[in-house]
Amino acid sequence: MNASDLFIKALENEGVEYIFGVPGEENLDFLEALKDSSITLIVNRHEQAAGFMAATYGRLTGKPGVCLATLGPGATNFTTSAAYAQLGAMPLVMITGQKPIKKSKQGRFQIVDIVELMRPLTKYTQQIVEGNKIPSMVREAFRIATEERPGAVHLELPEDIAAEKVTETRVFDVVRSRRPTADGAAIVEAAKTIEEAKMPLLLIGAAANREATRIALEEFIKKTGIPFFTTQMGKGVVDERHSNYMGTAALSSNDFLHAAIDSADLIINVGHDIIEKPPFFMTPGGTKVIHINFFPASIDEVYFPQQVIVGNITDTVQKLTETVKDNSNWDLSYFTKVKKDVESHLSKYSFDQRFPMLPQRLVQLIRERLPDDGIVTLDNGIYKIWFARNYESYQPNSLLLDNALATMGAGLPSAMMAKMLHPNRKVISVNGDGGFLMNSQELETAVRLKLNLVVIILNDNAYGMIKWKQEGMGLANFGLDFDNPDFIQYAASFGAIGHQPDSDEAFKDCLSKCLDQDGVHIIDLAVDYSLNHAILNVLLEEKSKQL
Repeated sequence: MNASDLFIKALENEGVEYIFGVPGEENLDFLEALKDSSITLIVNRHEQAAGFMAATYGRLTGKPGVCLATLGPGATNFTTSAAYAQLGAMPLVMITGQKPIKKSKQGRFQIVDIVELMRPLTKYTQQIVEGNKIPSMVREAFRIATEERPGAVHLELPEDIAAEKVTETRVFDVVRSRRPTADGAAIVEAAKTIEEAKMPLLLIGAAANREATRIALEEFIKKTGIPFFTTQMGKGVVDERHSNYMGTAALSSNDFLHAAIDSADLIINVGHDIIEKPPFFMTPGGTKVIHINFFPASIDEVYFPQQVIVGNITDTVQKLTETVKDNSNWDLSYFTKVKKDVESHLSKYSFDQRFPMLPQRLVQLIRERLPDDGIVTLDNGIYKIWFARNYESYQPNSLLLDNALATMGAGLPSAMMAKMLHPNRKVISVNGDGGFLMNSQELETAVRLKLNLVVIILNDNAYGMIKWKQEGMGLANFGLDFDNPDFIQYAASFGAIGHQPDSDEAFKDCLSKCLDQDGVHIIDLAVDYSLNHAILNVLLEEKSKQL
């Protein structure tokens, strides 16, 4: 057995199902070992997309996704994927090749110190220098990737090490560690703070997106009746049709929801940390915050919670539900008024049939046509704000967006991964024209894998979010416009099916047909962002008039 065979054996021992990547000559021994493995190799067209798919696997399963690249430029293409997983708390294992380290005749050709490059982007990065150490290094990498807070790890396998014979063939047992429970005194103290509050609110963040935690939160809300809101990455943890759902904090301040946040005297923060864009800003002497997470709060100038409960989130919420009993101080009536005003505001343009289409209308039509378990994945652009604010998520992981690294180019690969894991669920990928073309080559991968997928391209011939920011700063339009290819012909060249609806009614008909038909469908949809400034930049003024 050589080191590559042992590596594959160790990965099989970890339960790896897929490896996503673009192999190179330094990976050939690894590739040969993989050929007869139970692990399926998914060949991508760019390493970044392979990393995005592997990270999304980790996000949706809780198990590390695995991706493969060669040395030099192949490995450097993983850096954005690494940051995506690291900031988004998605367990990811990256494997890269390298030139022989014992003897090489190619000088410094293609040599980049990838281990050091990955150090600030990962939880763990190591070069393998001896084949017999592979089982322990793989086990350690997977352990660290899933340990709270989950994230990215990296192993570099040099070409000569990959081919060398090994004497050690055993692998290590996969041991799942139990997360420690919170201190009992901290639970009692937090319960007292909740009971003494007058207008408490519950905030649900990304780290609460676990099945057991979802159930615990539902019980907490049912018993206490405390209204809840979410961060963008916490959407869907609790069904947003719930009568206590206030909305999603798509902006950090001055949205209609912030009338409730600003009025609350206590926010019970379950599973949010400062890596995700803040859903609200703390101020000295302002609203109190109880931080509930697997790890302590990182103190920031806009986030400095007065109470911190560290431990298993599910267990903490369950114990709080049991402990909190007296709610005689609470007056939640104002939140009911805010909820009605928020719903009224959000629905204002949902039925506006102008064309090009308003993003609010797009959100409404997708929600109408997707079943409860349908999945929407978003790339990054101004439309992400509208989906975060307007789209009701009925199930966990049914709206996949990134509000940590917030990178462009991840929307299509994440949709492909969602469809692979859930082949019987409807999946729609929504992308701006800018972000779509950053990884559009993966259309070939999607077609080759025979995925049934709907990809919507919001076409405004510009980097729309930056134009919104530019306009909001009072600056002239400059440097953000471009031309696009014919997306119908572009789709056809990959074997996908292109569509270009020219009215509201045509889009509704097109979307329904695409969802019901097999194949990869590309919908080139003209979008109207002209109201972005009028709505998002003057929310504070409008909010003061309504509430």
